[in-house]
Amino acid sequence: MSDRLSRQAFLRRAAAGGTLLTVPGLLAACGGGGSSPSAGGATTVTPKLAKTLHFSNWTLYIDKKGNQHPSLEQFQKKYGVHVDYREDINDNASFFAKIEPDLARGQSTGRDLIVMTDNSPFPSLLVQKGWVEKLDKAAIPNLKNLIPQQRHPNWDPNRDHSLPWQSGFTGIGWNEKLTEPVLTMGDLLGNPKLKGKVGLLTEFADTMCLVMAYNGDDPSHITDKTFNRAIATIEKAVHSGQIRQFYGNDYAAALANSDLTATMAWSGDIVQLQADNNHLKWNMPDTGGDIWTDNMLIPKGGNVYTASVYMNFVYDPKIAAEIEDYVNYVCPVLGAKAVLLKEDPAIAKNTLIFPTQQMLDNAHTIDPNALHNEKYQTAWQNLISA
Repeated sequence: MSDRLSRQAFLRRAAAGGTLLTVPGLLAACGGGGSSPSAGGATTVTPKLAKTLHFSNWTLYIDKKGNQHPSLEQFQKKYGVHVDYREDINDNASFFAKIEPDLARGQSTGRDLIVMTDNSPFPSLLVQKGWVEKLDKAAIPNLKNLIPQQRHPNWDPNRDHSLPWQSGFTGIGWNEKLTEPVLTMGDLLGNPKLKGKVGLLTEFADTMCLVMAYNGDDPSHITDKTFNRAIATIEKAVHSGQIRQFYGNDYAAALANSDLTATMAWSGDIVQLQADNNHLKWNMPDTGGDIWTDNMLIPKGGNVYTASVYMNFVYDPKIAAEIEDYVNYVCPVLGAKAVLLKEDPAIAKNTLIFPTQQMLDNAHTIDPNALHNEKYQTAWQNLISA
Protein backbone atom coordinates (compact mmCIF):
# COMPACT_ATOMS: atom_id res chain seq x y z
CA MET A 1 0.00 0.00 0.00
CA SER A 2 2.19 2.81 -1.12
CA ASP A 3 2.12 6.08 0.78
CA ARG A 4 -1.24 5.51 2.48
CA LEU A 5 -1.57 8.07 5.24
CA SER A 6 -2.53 6.45 8.56
CA ARG A 7 -4.00 3.42 6.81
CA GLN A 8 -6.56 1.52 8.84
CA ALA A 9 -6.62 4.30 11.42
CA PHE A 10 -8.05 6.54 8.76
CA LEU A 11 -10.47 3.90 7.56
CA ARG A 12 -11.91 3.14 10.96
CA ARG A 13 -12.57 6.80 11.50
CA ALA A 14 -13.26 7.97 7.94
CA ALA A 15 -17.02 7.68 7.96
CA ALA A 16 -17.17 9.42 11.32
CA GLY A 17 -14.84 12.21 10.21
CA GLY A 18 -12.10 11.28 12.69
CA THR A 19 -8.59 12.70 12.63
CA LEU A 20 -5.23 11.06 12.08
CA LEU A 21 -3.13 9.81 14.94
CA THR A 22 -0.15 11.93 15.88
CA VAL A 23 3.31 10.74 14.93
CA PRO A 24 5.69 9.79 17.76
CA GLY A 25 9.20 11.21 17.80
CA LEU A 26 12.29 9.40 16.61
CA LEU A 27 13.32 6.33 18.52
CA ALA A 28 16.35 6.06 20.77
CA ALA A 29 19.42 4.64 19.06
CA CYS A 30 19.99 0.90 19.17
CA GLY A 31 23.06 -1.22 18.67
CA GLY A 32 23.71 -3.13 15.47
CA GLY A 33 24.92 -6.66 15.22
CA GLY A 34 23.99 -10.26 15.09
CA SER A 35 26.12 -13.27 14.23
CA SER A 36 29.36 -12.43 12.46
CA PRO A 37 32.72 -14.09 11.66
CA SER A 38 35.73 -13.34 13.83
CA ALA A 39 38.65 -11.43 12.37
CA GLY A 40 40.44 -14.63 11.34
CA GLY A 41 37.31 -16.26 10.03
CA ALA A 42 37.97 -19.40 12.12
CA THR A 43 35.15 -19.00 14.62
CA THR A 44 31.71 -17.43 14.71
CA VAL A 45 30.37 -15.17 17.42
CA THR A 46 27.42 -16.77 19.17
CA PRO A 47 24.27 -14.86 18.27
CA LYS A 48 22.84 -12.90 21.16
CA LEU A 49 19.46 -11.27 21.42
CA ALA A 50 19.33 -7.58 22.16
CA LYS A 51 17.46 -6.41 25.25
CA THR A 52 15.13 -4.33 23.06
CA LEU A 53 13.81 -4.64 19.51
CA HIS A 54 13.04 -1.22 18.01
CA PHE A 55 10.23 -1.72 15.50
CA SER A 56 8.63 0.99 13.32
CA ASN A 57 5.35 0.12 11.58
CA TRP A 58 2.20 1.69 10.14
CA THR A 59 -0.75 2.60 12.33
CA LEU A 60 -3.10 -0.22 13.39
CA TYR A 61 -1.12 -2.77 11.40
CA ILE A 62 -0.70 -5.45 14.05
CA ASP A 63 -3.05 -7.35 16.34
CA LYS A 64 -4.43 -5.30 19.22
CA LYS A 65 -6.52 -5.99 22.29
CA GLY A 66 -7.24 -2.96 24.45
CA ASN A 67 -3.90 -1.18 24.75
CA GLN A 68 -1.90 -4.35 24.21
CA HIS A 69 -0.55 -6.20 21.18
CA PRO A 70 -0.92 -9.90 22.05
CA SER A 71 1.63 -11.19 19.55
CA LEU A 72 4.25 -8.74 20.81
CA GLU A 73 3.50 -9.78 24.40
CA GLN A 74 4.04 -13.41 23.41
CA PHE A 75 7.34 -12.58 21.69
CA GLN A 76 8.55 -10.68 24.74
CA LYS A 77 7.58 -13.55 27.05
CA LYS A 78 9.21 -16.21 24.86
CA TYR A 79 12.50 -14.44 24.18
CA GLY A 80 12.86 -11.94 26.99
CA VAL A 81 13.19 -9.12 24.46
CA HIS A 82 11.28 -5.90 25.05
CA VAL A 83 9.67 -4.56 21.87
CA ASP A 84 9.75 -0.79 21.48
CA TYR A 85 6.86 -0.73 19.00
CA ARG A 86 6.17 2.58 17.30
CA GLU A 87 3.40 3.38 14.82
CA ASP A 88 5.42 6.17 13.27
CA ILE A 89 5.14 5.39 9.56
CA ASN A 90 2.46 7.55 7.97
CA ASP A 91 3.62 7.19 4.37
CA ASN A 92 6.65 5.80 2.58
CA ALA A 93 8.02 9.10 1.30
CA SER A 94 7.96 11.00 4.59
CA PHE A 95 9.33 8.03 6.53
CA PHE A 96 12.18 7.61 4.05
CA ALA A 97 12.93 11.33 4.39
CA LYS A 98 13.07 10.82 8.15
CA ILE A 99 15.63 8.01 8.08
CA GLU A 100 17.65 9.02 5.00
CA PRO A 101 19.96 11.56 6.72
CA ASP A 102 21.19 8.98 9.26
CA LEU A 103 21.63 6.29 6.63
CA ALA A 104 23.50 8.65 4.30
CA ARG A 105 25.91 9.46 7.16
CA GLY A 106 26.40 5.78 7.95
CA GLN A 107 24.64 6.15 11.30
CA SER A 108 21.99 4.02 12.95
CA THR A 109 18.41 5.13 12.46
CA GLY A 110 17.56 3.90 15.97
CA ARG A 111 15.46 1.12 14.44
CA ASP A 112 15.98 -2.61 14.04
CA LEU A 113 12.93 -3.23 11.88
CA ILE A 114 10.87 -1.09 9.53
CA VAL A 115 7.99 -1.80 7.11
CA MET A 116 7.91 -0.23 3.63
CA THR A 117 5.90 -0.80 0.46
CA ASP A 118 7.32 -2.30 -2.72
CA ASN A 119 5.22 -0.32 -5.19
CA SER A 120 6.93 2.78 -3.89
CA PRO A 121 10.57 3.28 -4.97
CA PHE A 122 11.97 3.12 -1.46
CA PRO A 123 12.56 -0.58 -0.64
CA SER A 124 14.51 -1.10 -3.86
CA LEU A 125 16.37 2.17 -3.28
CA LEU A 126 17.37 1.05 0.23
CA VAL A 127 18.73 -2.20 -1.18
CA GLN A 128 20.56 -0.48 -4.05
CA LYS A 129 22.27 1.96 -1.70
CA GLY A 130 23.27 -0.76 0.74
CA TRP A 131 21.23 0.89 3.48
CA VAL A 132 19.58 -2.30 4.71
CA GLU A 133 21.17 -5.32 6.35
CA LYS A 134 21.01 -8.85 5.04
CA LEU A 135 18.69 -11.13 6.98
CA ASP A 136 20.17 -13.83 9.20
CA LYS A 137 18.39 -16.67 7.42
CA ALA A 138 19.82 -19.24 9.82
CA ALA A 139 17.58 -17.61 12.44
CA ILE A 140 14.51 -17.80 10.18
CA PRO A 141 13.66 -21.48 9.60
CA ASN A 142 10.03 -20.40 9.20
CA LEU A 143 11.08 -18.72 5.96
CA LYS A 144 9.83 -21.97 4.42
CA ASN A 145 6.30 -20.74 5.21
CA LEU A 146 6.52 -17.77 2.82
CA ILE A 147 3.93 -18.23 0.08
CA PRO A 148 5.54 -19.13 -3.28
CA GLN A 149 4.24 -16.00 -5.07
CA GLN A 150 6.30 -13.79 -2.75
CA ARG A 151 9.63 -15.58 -2.81
CA HIS A 152 11.42 -13.83 -5.68
CA PRO A 153 10.52 -10.13 -6.10
CA ASN A 154 12.59 -8.45 -8.79
CA TRP A 155 14.00 -5.84 -6.39
CA ASP A 156 15.17 -8.49 -3.87
CA PRO A 157 15.25 -11.73 -5.89
CA ASN A 158 16.31 -14.11 -3.13
CA ARG A 159 14.68 -12.30 -0.20
CA ASP A 160 18.12 -11.56 1.19
CA HIS A 161 17.04 -8.20 2.62
CA SER A 162 13.28 -8.43 3.14
CA LEU A 163 10.27 -10.47 4.17
CA PRO A 164 6.63 -9.58 3.51
CA TRP A 165 4.58 -8.25 6.40
CA GLN A 166 1.21 -8.05 4.61
CA SER A 167 0.04 -7.61 1.04
CA GLY A 168 -3.02 -6.21 -0.66
CA PHE A 169 -4.71 -5.77 -4.01
CA THR A 170 -5.79 -2.68 -5.89
CA GLY A 171 -9.08 -3.15 -7.72
CA ILE A 172 -12.54 -1.60 -7.97
CA GLY A 173 -14.81 -0.79 -5.05
CA TRP A 174 -18.46 0.22 -5.42
CA ASN A 175 -21.64 0.81 -3.47
CA GLU A 176 -24.21 -1.77 -4.54
CA LYS A 177 -27.05 0.45 -3.34
CA LEU A 178 -26.11 2.96 -6.01
CA THR A 179 -25.01 0.87 -8.97
CA GLU A 180 -24.86 -2.51 -10.60
CA PRO A 181 -21.55 -4.34 -10.02
CA VAL A 182 -18.61 -2.49 -11.55
CA LEU A 183 -16.35 -5.29 -12.73
CA THR A 184 -14.28 -3.75 -15.54
CA MET A 185 -12.05 -0.75 -16.00
CA GLY A 186 -14.02 0.07 -19.13
CA ASP A 187 -17.13 0.40 -16.97
CA LEU A 188 -15.33 2.48 -14.35
CA LEU A 189 -13.82 4.84 -16.92
CA GLY A 190 -16.71 5.05 -19.35
CA ASN A 191 -20.12 4.02 -18.00
CA PRO A 192 -22.30 7.19 -18.26
CA LYS A 193 -24.38 6.06 -15.26
CA LEU A 194 -21.27 6.57 -13.09
CA LYS A 195 -20.30 9.95 -14.58
CA GLY A 196 -18.90 12.36 -11.99
CA LYS A 197 -19.03 9.71 -9.26
CA VAL A 198 -15.81 7.82 -10.01
CA GLY A 199 -12.54 8.01 -8.10
CA LEU A 200 -9.02 7.16 -9.24
CA LEU A 201 -6.01 6.86 -6.95
CA THR A 202 -3.22 9.40 -6.64
CA GLU A 203 -0.73 6.54 -6.39
CA PHE A 204 1.23 6.09 -9.61
CA ALA A 205 1.71 2.32 -9.29
CA ASP A 206 -1.88 1.47 -8.39
CA THR A 207 -3.60 3.51 -11.09
CA MET A 208 -1.12 2.88 -13.87
CA CYS A 209 -1.16 -0.89 -13.28
CA LEU A 210 -4.93 -1.11 -13.69
CA VAL A 211 -5.11 1.25 -16.67
CA MET A 212 -2.19 -0.34 -18.52
CA ALA A 213 -3.67 -3.81 -18.07
CA TYR A 214 -6.99 -2.47 -19.38
CA ASN A 215 -5.15 -1.12 -22.42
CA GLY A 216 -3.67 -4.56 -23.04
CA ASP A 217 -0.18 -3.44 -22.02
CA ASP A 218 2.18 -5.02 -19.48
CA PRO A 219 2.54 -2.92 -16.30
CA SER A 220 5.67 -4.85 -15.33
CA HIS A 221 7.47 -3.57 -18.44
CA ILE A 222 6.61 0.07 -19.12
CA THR A 223 7.78 1.85 -22.27
CA ASP A 224 7.24 5.44 -23.34
CA LYS A 225 4.55 4.20 -25.72
CA THR A 226 2.58 2.25 -23.09
CA PHE A 227 3.03 5.01 -20.51
CA ASN A 228 1.70 7.68 -22.88
CA ARG A 229 -1.21 5.44 -23.87
CA ALA A 230 -2.20 5.01 -20.21
CA ILE A 231 -1.97 8.76 -19.58
CA ALA A 232 -4.18 9.39 -22.62
CA THR A 233 -6.77 6.87 -21.37
CA ILE A 234 -6.93 8.59 -18.00
CA GLU A 235 -7.02 12.08 -19.50
CA LYS A 236 -9.96 11.09 -21.69
CA ALA A 237 -11.94 9.95 -18.63
CA VAL A 238 -11.00 13.11 -16.71
CA HIS A 239 -11.91 15.50 -19.55
CA SER A 240 -15.26 13.75 -20.12
CA GLY A 241 -16.25 14.44 -16.52
CA GLN A 242 -16.31 10.74 -15.63
CA ILE A 243 -13.76 11.20 -12.84
CA ARG A 244 -14.75 13.14 -9.74
CA GLN A 245 -11.14 13.42 -8.58
CA PHE A 246 -7.96 11.56 -7.69
CA TYR A 247 -7.93 10.32 -4.11
CA GLY A 248 -5.54 9.15 -1.46
CA ASN A 249 -6.99 7.48 1.63
CA ASP A 250 -9.90 9.91 1.53
CA TYR A 251 -11.61 7.83 -1.17
CA ALA A 252 -12.80 5.62 1.70
CA ALA A 253 -14.87 8.38 3.26
CA ALA A 254 -16.18 9.48 -0.14
CA LEU A 255 -17.30 5.94 -0.95
CA ALA A 256 -18.84 5.44 2.49
CA ASN A 257 -20.89 8.66 2.32
CA SER A 258 -21.94 8.13 -1.34
CA ASP A 259 -19.96 11.01 -2.84
CA LEU A 260 -18.48 8.23 -4.95
CA THR A 261 -20.43 5.41 -6.53
CA ALA A 262 -17.35 3.49 -7.66
CA THR A 263 -13.61 3.94 -7.27
CA MET A 264 -10.24 2.30 -7.48
CA ALA A 265 -9.81 0.81 -4.02
CA TRP A 266 -7.47 -1.25 -1.88
CA SER A 267 -8.79 -4.66 -0.87
CA GLY A 268 -8.07 -4.44 2.86
CA ASP A 269 -9.77 -1.06 3.05
CA ILE A 270 -13.03 -2.50 1.80
CA VAL A 271 -12.81 -5.37 4.29
CA GLN A 272 -12.51 -2.77 7.05
CA LEU A 273 -15.29 -0.56 5.68
CA GLN A 274 -17.69 -3.46 5.23
CA ALA A 275 -17.89 -3.78 9.00
CA ASP A 276 -20.01 -0.60 9.00
CA ASN A 277 -21.47 -0.75 5.48
CA ASN A 278 -22.09 -4.15 3.94
CA HIS A 279 -23.25 -2.51 0.70
CA LEU A 280 -19.64 -1.77 -0.20
CA LYS A 281 -18.13 -4.34 -2.53
CA TRP A 282 -14.74 -4.95 -4.10
CA ASN A 283 -13.61 -6.88 -7.15
CA MET A 284 -10.50 -7.29 -9.23
CA PRO A 285 -11.10 -5.99 -12.80
CA ASP A 286 -11.39 -8.63 -15.50
CA THR A 287 -8.12 -7.36 -17.02
CA GLY A 288 -6.34 -7.67 -13.68
CA GLY A 289 -5.54 -5.68 -10.58
CA ASP A 290 -2.39 -4.60 -8.81
CA ILE A 291 -0.70 -6.45 -5.96
CA TRP A 292 1.62 -4.70 -3.53
CA THR A 293 3.49 -5.84 -0.44
CA ASP A 294 4.60 -4.12 2.73
CA ASN A 295 8.00 -5.52 3.61
CA MET A 296 9.97 -5.93 6.81
CA LEU A 297 13.51 -4.53 6.38
CA ILE A 298 16.44 -4.11 8.75
CA PRO A 299 17.96 -0.64 8.29
CA LYS A 300 21.74 -0.39 8.41
CA GLY A 301 22.90 -0.54 12.01
CA GLY A 302 19.85 -2.48 13.20
CA ASN A 303 20.29 -5.64 15.22
CA VAL A 304 20.17 -8.31 12.53
CA TYR A 305 19.87 -11.35 14.76
CA THR A 306 17.10 -9.98 16.97
CA ALA A 307 15.12 -8.68 14.01
CA SER A 308 15.54 -12.02 12.21
CA VAL A 309 14.34 -13.94 15.27
CA TYR A 310 11.26 -11.73 15.34
CA MET A 311 10.62 -12.36 11.63
CA ASN A 312 10.81 -16.08 12.32
CA PHE A 313 8.33 -15.66 15.17
CA VAL A 314 5.69 -13.92 13.04
CA TYR A 315 6.11 -16.53 10.31
CA ASP A 316 4.82 -19.18 12.70
CA PRO A 317 1.33 -19.89 11.24
CA LYS A 318 -0.36 -19.53 14.64
CA ILE A 319 1.15 -16.09 15.24
CA ALA A 320 0.55 -15.02 11.63
CA ALA A 321 -3.11 -16.03 12.01
CA GLU A 322 -3.43 -13.99 15.18
CA ILE A 323 -2.06 -10.89 13.44
CA GLU A 324 -4.15 -11.52 10.32
CA ASP A 325 -7.36 -11.85 12.32
CA TYR A 326 -6.96 -8.17 13.20
CA VAL A 327 -5.36 -6.48 10.19
CA ASN A 328 -7.39 -8.22 7.43
CA TYR A 329 -4.91 -7.79 4.58
CA VAL A 330 -3.39 -10.57 2.46
CA CYS A 331 -1.39 -12.95 4.64
CA PRO A 332 2.01 -14.08 3.28
CA VAL A 333 2.35 -17.09 5.61
CA LEU A 334 1.44 -20.62 4.58
CA GLY A 335 -0.56 -22.41 7.27
CA ALA A 336 -2.21 -19.31 8.74
CA LYS A 337 -5.43 -20.02 6.85
CA ALA A 338 -5.68 -23.52 8.35
CA VAL A 339 -5.39 -22.03 11.83
CA LEU A 340 -8.10 -19.46 11.11
CA LEU A 341 -10.44 -22.06 9.62
CA LYS A 342 -10.69 -23.39 13.16
CA GLU A 343 -10.59 -20.10 15.05
CA ASP A 344 -12.31 -17.57 12.73
CA PRO A 345 -13.72 -19.25 9.61
CA ALA A 346 -15.19 -16.03 8.19
CA ILE A 347 -11.73 -14.49 7.94
CA ALA A 348 -10.21 -17.68 6.55
CA LYS A 349 -12.86 -17.85 3.81
CA ASN A 350 -12.58 -14.18 2.79
CA THR A 351 -10.83 -14.15 -0.58
CA LEU A 352 -9.67 -10.56 -0.04
CA ILE A 353 -7.54 -11.94 2.82
CA PHE A 354 -6.72 -15.39 1.48
CA PRO A 355 -7.04 -14.90 -2.28
CA THR A 356 -7.69 -17.62 -4.81
CA GLN A 357 -4.96 -18.74 -7.17
CA GLN A 358 -6.91 -17.09 -9.99
CA MET A 359 -6.78 -13.75 -8.16
CA LEU A 360 -3.04 -14.07 -7.61
CA ASP A 361 -2.46 -15.01 -11.23
CA ASN A 362 -4.52 -12.00 -12.36
CA ALA A 363 -2.61 -9.47 -10.24
CA HIS A 364 0.04 -7.30 -11.87
CA THR A 365 3.13 -5.64 -10.40
CA ILE A 366 4.53 -2.31 -11.52
CA ASP A 367 7.81 -1.99 -13.44
CA PRO A 368 10.29 -0.90 -10.72
CA ASN A 369 12.24 1.17 -13.24
CA ALA A 370 9.16 3.32 -13.83
CA LEU A 371 9.06 4.20 -10.13
CA HIS A 372 12.47 5.85 -10.54
CA ASN A 373 11.79 7.44 -13.93
CA GLU A 374 11.73 11.19 -13.33
CA LYS A 375 9.97 11.94 -16.61
CA TYR A 376 7.13 9.54 -15.79
CA GLN A 377 6.80 10.76 -12.25
CA THR A 378 6.67 14.41 -13.35
CA ALA A 379 4.00 13.67 -15.95
CA TRP A 380 2.00 11.77 -13.37
CA GLN A 381 2.14 14.58 -10.82
CA ASN A 382 1.08 17.07 -13.49
CA LEU A 383 -1.91 14.89 -14.37
CA ILE A 384 -3.24 14.35 -10.84
CA SER A 385 -2.72 17.95 -9.77
CA ALA A 386 -4.23 19.57 -12.87
